[in-house]
Amino acid sequence: MSVQQLPPIAIEGHKSSGLGTPDHPMRIATRRAAGLDADGWTSELREDVEQFFDDLAPEWNSRDTTQRVVVVRDALERGLDPLMSSGTRGSELEIRQLAVEVGSGTGTYSPLLAERFANVVAVDLSHAMLKFAPASPAHRVQADGAQLPLRDGAADAVVLINAFLFPSEVARVLSHRGVLVWVNSSGEKTPIHLSVDDLLARLPGGWNGVASRAGEGLWCVLRRTTAHS
Repeated sequence: MSVQQLPPIAIEGHKSSGLGTPDHPMRIATRRAAGLDADGWTSELREDVEQFFDDLAPEWNSRDTTQRVVVVRDALERGLDPLMSSGTRGSELEIRQLAVEVGSGTGTYSPLLAERFANVVAVDLSHAMLKFAPASPAHRVQADGAQLPLRDGAADAVVLINAFLFPSEVARVLSHRGVLVWVNSSGEKTPIHLSVDDLLARLPGGWNGVASRAGEGLWCVLRRTTAHS
């Protein structure tokens, strides 16, 4: 497994949220969801997370900034686009049928994915978040990221923008050459944060890809190289 570090880019006016300390409840939940802490993802934790984001939904859009969008766009342009274009066969449409955006919130980043994929399924645990999201261009689904309503190997990409990683579920729904996009818009200060090393340690099977920093954010795009057993 190898990850190429690309040069960072500056984003004028981009400021870290500064919220992501190790004791933040969503940082603790992130590590439990990824299997890095022994307690794991329980029904009680799922309910706590759902309530947490339901409560934030009415003001969630106020957190969206042009700079955050630039972080995501950089991940797609310098990470996803080259990785999905290299070594492909057939038409671009055939390669890019379905992207699954897990933890999609109020839908700020779904249009960026819709520019690249024929279909985007935007999944969020919080029904309140989905109520504030536009009806298009993504198909909105309320579901737990640990149990996605998708068949095995259905997705060409799973996109996690400040969202929990459920390693076995990501591996299950991705196609045999599928791509994982991981974005932390405030880098290590993002409440829902994992390092690239954590990602590689937890994802089953073999992966390679690219990573970089954009302003205060960081991102990693990983491509499956060998299937998990």
